[in-house]
Amino acid sequence: MKRVFQQTAFILMRELSRCCFGHKIDWRRFFVLVAVLAVSAFGFQMIVHTYLVQPNTPFSFHHQTDFSSHQSSNSYLQKVHLTLTNSVISPNKSNKLVQSFSAEQENVKLETPVQWKSSVSGSRKDKNLAESTKVAASLSTRRHAPKQRHVWLLPPNEALVYAKKEIDGAPSVSEDPNLYAPIFRNISVFERSYELMETILKVYIYRDGSRPIFHKPPLRGIYASEGWFMKLMEENKQFVTKDPEKAHLFYLPYSARQMELALYVPGSHNLKPLSIYLRDYVNKIAARYPFWNRTHGSDHFLVACHDWGPYTVTEHEELTRNTIKALCNADLSERIFVAGRDVSLPETTIRAPRRPLRYLGGNRPSLRPILAFFAGSMHGRVRPILLQYWGGEKDEDMKIYKRLPLRVSRRMTYIQHMKSSKYCLCPMGYEVNSPRIVEAIYYECVPVIIADNFVLPFNEVLDWSAFSVVVAEKDIPRLKEILLSIPLRKYLTMQNNVKMVQKHFLWNSRPIRYDLFHMILHSIWFNKLNQIQTPQTLSY
Repeated sequence: MKRVFQQTAFILMRELSRCCFGHKIDWRRFFVLVAVLAVSAFGFQMIVHTYLVQPNTPFSFHHQTDFSSHQSSNSYLQKVHLTLTNSVISPNKSNKLVQSFSAEQENVKLETPVQWKSSVSGSRKDKNLAESTKVAASLSTRRHAPKQRHVWLLPPNEALVYAKKEIDGAPSVSEDPNLYAPIFRNISVFERSYELMETILKVYIYRDGSRPIFHKPPLRGIYASEGWFMKLMEENKQFVTKDPEKAHLFYLPYSARQMELALYVPGSHNLKPLSIYLRDYVNKIAARYPFWNRTHGSDHFLVACHDWGPYTVTEHEELTRNTIKALCNADLSERIFVAGRDVSLPETTIRAPRRPLRYLGGNRPSLRPILAFFAGSMHGRVRPILLQYWGGEKDEDMKIYKRLPLRVSRRMTYIQHMKSSKYCLCPMGYEVNSPRIVEAIYYECVPVIIADNFVLPFNEVLDWSAFSVVVAEKDIPRLKEILLSIPLRKYLTMQNNVKMVQKHFLWNSRPIRYDLFHMILHSIWFNKLNQIQTPQTLSY
């Protein structure tokens, strides 16, 4: 190829000299030759460009190439890695295709640089590559773009299998500017899974069911998590699809709290009417649509924060056995909640729906004189034992009350107590969960969780040992000893981690990445993928 170009250039130069320095200049031939030279130069540039962008060639952007600088005498140069990935759907604009680039630059020692025939030509190529690198870096919006071509065009089942394989082979990530690695079990897995959720996941919401039980979520009180999730899910445009054939998951939008208010007869202690009502609703869905029957409900999910949430599903066998249930009452001992399939839903107390993040924050560690604090009703099996050993004023370091006495609350409110305590006790009530866990995180107080058989929220991705203390019910008599045995350095680390994990437990009127809405949806997505058995070989 190079010899052909050399011969062509020689012939053209010879003809040009004859035209210009002969006895008579043929201007027609001269302009023809100039035109031929211009076309040849353009053709040469196109061929070189083709070599640069084609895979499996020496100048491919998929290979590592060293270029000599030709401008400095030092022994270093830039090695530029450019990867042009396939088109993916933008997480924020699901109907538009964007090109996702990743660019990385590093300085390495000069070993075997490519020598160019011309220093001018080499410097131009270096300049072009530098400009390309700059453009690629400016267009990069993700750390890892899916490698699979046209992921969004895959059938839902194949897309889930692809995502499962990608997560299983997630590249190692030590840190991320948007995430704090110490609070995660495996930040590499979480980051890759979250990115794939943003790229792939589509949810279909059933429009069936009448208010108030369906589509009218409660946004206030200790059961507000189910209401906030329903509200934000139904308002969402990124993950929701109106075409059920494109859906990876199906949402059953009912409220266990509203079901209690509408159907439960006070004082009857009979929950069967609630479970029958939900059973009939699911049977109606199965009769009207084909989606439940084709998977027996395994790609469906519900979100219920009321204590009775698990009991509302007991009259429908497939709903109990197959459906993904996001429950505040995540109690393994009742054999309704299944770890690894179901999701532990955080219980959040919302006092002012228009300002869900009111009073957020707390005192620094040096301004937390109280060792441990709890105030609340004495229902359930754990709290009376806690009061028996540490209640009243048995120990000045342990502020444990039935309810905060008026004489105490006049000096320091409940929230001020939490902001001024090193550890906030979160004992179970009638059921295993407690809104105090999230309250402690809001007020930057290390939560102490006392509830056997309780699966902690987002346990599949968060490492709770990094920012909380779990105490067995039988160890309540040793509670102060356990807390004092924690070294100051470890406490300071946990308290800092509480502040870092806080953003994952916040309700925002307009959801932002990694907040509570997205964490709940991610856990549902993640646990769905965990149920998939990937084949040994799968080609697309």
